[in-house]
Amino acid sequence: MKDSNPNKARPKTYTTDLANDEMTSHLSQKTNKLKLAGASIAAVGVMTFAAQQAQAISALSVLNTFSPNGGVGVTKDILYGEEPLQDLDIYYPKPLAQAMQSQNSIDKGIINDSYPMIVFVHGGSWESGNKEQYAFVGQSLAQAGYITAVINYRKAPEHVYPDYVKDTAQAIAWSYNNASDLHADPKRFAVIGHSAGAFNAVAAVSDEDFLAPYNVSPNDISAVIGIAGPYSYDFRQYSGGTAFADDATPDDVMPDRHIKGKQPPYLLLTAENDKVVHDRNTIKMTQALKDYGATVETGEIKGASHATSIAAMSSPLRWLNDVRAQVLNYLNKSL
Repeated sequence: MKDSNPNKARPKTYTTDLANDEMTSHLSQKTNKLKLAGASIAAVGVMTFAAQQAQAISALSVLNTFSPNGGVGVTKDILYGEEPLQDLDIYYPKPLAQAMQSQNSIDKGIINDSYPMIVFVHGGSWESGNKEQYAFVGQSLAQAGYITAVINYRKAPEHVYPDYVKDTAQAIAWSYNNASDLHADPKRFAVIGHSAGAFNAVAAVSDEDFLAPYNVSPNDISAVIGIAGPYSYDFRQYSGGTAFADDATPDDVMPDRHIKGKQPPYLLLTAENDKVVHDRNTIKMTQALKDYGATVETGEIKGASHATSIAAMSSPLRWLNDVRAQVLNYLNKSL
């Protein structure tokens, strides 16, 4: 593991919110409403990129109200930088969360095991969304045994490319450099992004210049998973173009044209019924990575829309599609 950033922020307190029977009962009472919410998400129509993302985020926020947290722990609002929105939340698997409740256990070094770690980057057309709205992803991955950082990053239009990619790289590097302090193994470290967050994740890792300031290289990352990411398109034709400088071109910013450094393996997933991000983005990114010599797997999430390609990570909506199974299968063999 490389030396930590001397200016790194460290988590100071831990809070654990354990699931209970009351929550389970409450969730059961809401089953029918949740199915309607899932159907509503799946029915998102053809609109502009930004408008679709806003609708998806509104629907996804509801999931956190009803998702049982499965006994996972969470540390909130850890700073990885000094600018607004440069913070993250860490979700811990249940056994670790329970052990961390006892300060004596920590003091005596009883927690000897280290866990694989994931950094998750949310979508939202680079203009909206936040880590709180995607708590269900952190909970879902922690339930599966992964310490998970769900990050914030600065948004457009105040911050255009490459600010949000730089933030993503800084959050990845902070998590990697602090992994041992978080009871995680930096040698089993993955990055996952959805939609605009997939762009951020893939861009931040595939071009070594983004991680280099923090003494981290792409090859330090064990795996990258992009879900429905817009890696190769002409943003000037869409409302999401506000996330890029007025004089920017696709050649200036698209990650399929800026691959540099020894690469980790990738899994790039598309949603079968995605009307927001077309599969040609994944096709072009896959080809660019393979041409560079990287290992890439691809997959399709059957029956998924752009929104449900991430919503189905939550406990109430796992019946919608198999995105969670595909993600976990890849993580299990990669980490």
